[in-house]
Amino acid sequence: MTGTTSTAPGVPDTPAVTAHPRRWLALAVIAISQLMVILDATIVNIALPHAQTDLGISDADRQWVITAYTLTFGGLLLLGGRIADFWGRKRTFLVGMVGFALASAVGGLAQTGGLLFAARALQGAFGALLAPASLALLTVLFTEARERARAFAVYGAIAGGGSAVGLVLGGVLTEYANWRWCLLVNVPIAAAALAAALPLVPESRAHGDTRYDVPGAIVVTAGLVCLVYGFTKAAEDGWDATATIAFIAAGVLLLAAFVLLERRSTHPLLPLRIVLDRNRGGAYLTSTLIGAGLFAAFLFLTFYFQVVLRYPPAKAGLASLPVTAGVLLAAGLASQLLPRIGAKPLMVAGTLLAAGAMLALTGIDVDTSFVAHLLPAQFALGMGLGFAFVPLSSLALVGVPEHDAGAASATLNATQQVGGSLGTALLNTMYTSAVTGYLSSRTPNPLTQVQALVHGYSVAFAWGAGLVLLATLATVLLVRVRKQDLATGGAVHLG
Repeated sequence: MTGTTSTAPGVPDTPAVTAHPRRWLALAVIAISQLMVILDATIVNIALPHAQTDLGISDADRQWVITAYTLTFGGLLLLGGRIADFWGRKRTFLVGMVGFALASAVGGLAQTGGLLFAARALQGAFGALLAPASLALLTVLFTEARERARAFAVYGAIAGGGSAVGLVLGGVLTEYANWRWCLLVNVPIAAAALAAALPLVPESRAHGDTRYDVPGAIVVTAGLVCLVYGFTKAAEDGWDATATIAFIAAGVLLLAAFVLLERRSTHPLLPLRIVLDRNRGGAYLTSTLIGAGLFAAFLFLTFYFQVVLRYPPAKAGLASLPVTAGVLLAAGLASQLLPRIGAKPLMVAGTLLAAGAMLALTGIDVDTSFVAHLLPAQFALGMGLGFAFVPLSSLALVGVPEHDAGAASATLNATQQVGGSLGTALLNTMYTSAVTGYLSSRTPNPLTQVQALVHGYSVAFAWGAGLVLLATLATVLLVRVRKQDLATGGAVHLG
């Protein structure tokens, strides 16, 4: 999963009187760019074991392949949305696509782990331009309510199905070509989309004050990087090491400084009125905790399939599909149930189901049956995600004025990415410590080496389940919205 989409963008500033004549062709171009971003997350997961071996990346540092992307994407997403509005949505879209492709090329050709990490960070930064620009263009191109619903259905289908395509494509490319093509494949996709976008996608921009909260974006991203680096140092040096404590403390202080900046800024990156509402705050906290628990689960499942069970990459990609199937099925059911029973019951059920599935994954061994154990656990995990994220998308917009809708929606997306960044770093540290502790009390041999890896994965799944259970608690304590609020004031009218 990856979290690069938003389900309820804001209303355009001045709806077009006449629909753009080539809007459906433009939608196809935008959908291609969205597919590229979605593919990138799951493709890289499948490729990571081979990239780690090829570039000599340590277990403690491998999480940077994931977190370098999610940190810059989540940290800069809100700023990217404002840049798209005022600099020009088409211009931002094109720059984001070109930059994303170039960063992908650098990553695909990287000869060191550090260069790969840097390329992934650049991908995240340009993705933070590309994703909000894509959504903003859709709101401008489709001004009639029924057409807009169809357009966003297509966009959402790409988001849901793209992750499954990425798993399979990543496995095929890694097994039959090279892991590098999991990044290089973005170059021809972007080139085709760019050639089509130039004549088909119209330019548009918002009017008014165009000042950006650049200090806020820098401070929040630096704070998150410090936290993640602190978790990484804990895996290498221990939690009581001076460097570990210093980086975690710096991260906390920078995030506190970000809150102060946002309170005083006349054009805040994140208007605090959006997150201080009890229901929306509960939604964002729940989203952060779910992201923290589940991003790492997908990472460790990939390594378990390929390193312990010795699945080839293509088979590992196929073996991960039950999660996507569960998400798609549960999302459809949740959409039907949301108006009837409201957001809170679905979110509680979803997070409990996801946590239970992760606890089931703690029972893995060196030869666990896929059909009897791994398939149902993954499917249940996907079902839990689907039941949780559909109501989260609506809850994040409860009572939001139209002019804050874009920021509120982008904040939900950002919390998933930020949570995933912190969770991946934290759980990778727990995994590394568990493996080291397991081996320290046993005689090293090939079997104990594999058993140590399995023990580490189980510990990581247990911690992930704990984070998702905290998301359940946050939902129970903070969410008070009624089902009729979702129907009347909970969603921003897009027609």
